[in-house]
Amino acid sequence: MEWITPYLAPLFKIIWIDLLLSGDNAVVIALACRALPPEQRRMGMILGAGAAIALRIIFAIFITYLLNVPFLKVIGALLLLWIGVKLAVGEDEDGHNVESSDNLWRAVRTIAIADAVMSLDNVLAIAAAAGGNIWLFVFGLLLSIPLIIFGSQLLSSLIDRFPVIVWGGAALLGWIAGEMLVTDPIVMDWIKGLNPAYLTTVQESDGHGGMVSKIMPIATIFYGAAVVGAAAVLGIGRIVKSRRTSAA
Repeated sequence: MEWITPYLAPLFKIIWIDLLLSGDNAVVIALACRALPPEQRRMGMILGAGAAIALRIIFAIFITYLLNVPFLKVIGALLLLWIGVKLAVGEDEDGHNVESSDNLWRAVRTIAIADAVMSLDNVLAIAAAAGGNIWLFVFGLLLSIPLIIFGSQLLSSLIDRFPVIVWGGAALLGWIAGEMLVTDPIVMDWIKGLNPAYLTTVQESDGHGGMVSKIMPIATIFYGAAVVGAAAVLGIGRIVKSRRTSAA
């Protein structure tokens, strides 16, 4: 059993990190699958969770390179804003002429795109906890699938009872988009050009019990952008929803 012991600590770290980070995925899956027929909703959640985990595994291979690509987070933030608006206005619910199977795969596609955007930062923390062991990383993520599915099922049942949760979930995607936008290398260089004091150094866990330094926008800019992103999704979503209602 001695060979198992060195893997227990990193595995527990991976599970703990994924427990903290799986909430966003559960929200996206629940929102994307809410319009599916009851008999297809569970399958949509399973496929969506599987797609989310598969994408995280792929990102783990070249995550460091991806995070340093200029404008990648800008594009991702805009894409996430668009997904948030689409989920808020219930675009999938309008496709009454589309076959159920198409709706299922459309939901899975939405989940995959949203998770691909949100996973860039999350995977870095999980990969660090795995200590470079790709099999440990994969195993830890596979264990998180039931958690994500359970969370999305719970949210889905709550959405059926309290539709306002949809707008809360959409606002969350806008919040994440705002955070992502201001942490793009190009955007942070622009912020530094305005005033170096607008950037600060924060300490984060390296996944091995140590700490690493990371340059980030100051809290006012970071959270201000998040609030603007959430407000943008809600505002645009309301406008689109009103226009569709008026047109109908």
